[in-house]
Amino acid sequence: MSVTSPGFTSHYLRCAGREIHYTDWGPAGAPVVIAWHGLARTGRDMDALAAFLSDGYRVICPDTLGRGLSQWSPDPDREYCLEFYVQLATELVDQLQLTRFHWVGTSMGGAIGTLAAASTLRGRIERLVLNDNGPSLAAPAIARIRAYAGNPQAFDTVTELEQYFRQVYKPYGWLSDAQWRLLTETSLRRLPDGRVTPHYDPAMVRQFVTRPDDYERWTEWDSLSLPVLCLRGEDSDLLLAETAEAMRVRGPCAAVATIAGCGHAPALNVPAQLELVRRFLEGH
Repeated sequence: MSVTSPGFTSHYLRCAGREIHYTDWGPAGAPVVIAWHGLARTGRDMDALAAFLSDGYRVICPDTLGRGLSQWSPDPDREYCLEFYVQLATELVDQLQLTRFHWVGTSMGGAIGTLAAASTLRGRIERLVLNDNGPSLAAPAIARIRAYAGNPQAFDTVTELEQYFRQVYKPYGWLSDAQWRLLTETSLRRLPDGRVTPHYDPAMVRQFVTRPDDYERWTEWDSLSLPVLCLRGEDSDLLLAETAEAMRVRGPCAAVATIAGCGHAPALNVPAQLELVRRFLEGH
C-alpha cells in the first residue's frame, strides 16, 4: 500500500510479522540511502535530509517498530531492542530488493546501522553515517532520555506540544519555525481524552531494562571495515568526546566531524550538515 505526498511516497510492509511504515524519496533507480531516526522520534525527522539528497539518491526513511505510523509491539520485552530492529531492517531491504546501500542513522538509528553492518547486512552497507551515536554511550544521558521518553507528557493543544518539543529538543540546534511545526505535526498522536502526546509506544524504553547493555557495541565496532562518518554534537552529553576520539583509531577508524551549536543530536536540517553527509556519501 502506498500514498503519494509532495516529495515522497508513503508505504507499509510486513517485516518480522509487524507492519512497518516508511517514506520513499527520489528516483527509483538511483543509489539508495537508508535514513533511520532516533529513539523517540519518527522517520519524518529525515525529511530535510531526504529532500536534499533526493536529486541523486533514493532515500528510504522507516518508522521503527512502536514509533510513528509503524505498528506497536505486542511483545515489548522481546521486540524493543537493537537485535529485533536489525531483523526488521534486514527484512525491509530484502523486500525492497536492495542489495547495496548507504546508511545514515541518528542516535538509535546509528546503533541499528552499526549492528546491521556487523551482522545481517555486512557487505551490503557501503557507507555508514552515525549522527551523534557511537559504540558506547554515556550512562547519565541514557538515564535522562529514558526519563522523559518513558513518561511522555500530554497537552491540550498542538501549540503546547510544540513548545514542549522546542524545550526538550533544544540540543538539536537551530530549526526554523516551519521546521519546529513540521517536527510537531509529524510526531504526535491524540489520546482518547483528546490531548496530544508524542507518537510512540512508551513501552519502547523497556529496552533499557531488559537489555541494559544494548548500546555497548565495541565488539561489533572493531569488526567493521567500511567507511564511517561520525557527526558529534559539540555539546553532546550522550556521545562523549573521548568516545568519538576512540572511534577515530579503533575498528573502521571513523572520520569525526564536530557540529557546533548542537548537543544530542544535530537535526540534519541546515546546509553545512547536509553537505557533510552528501560529500561523505560521494566518497569525499
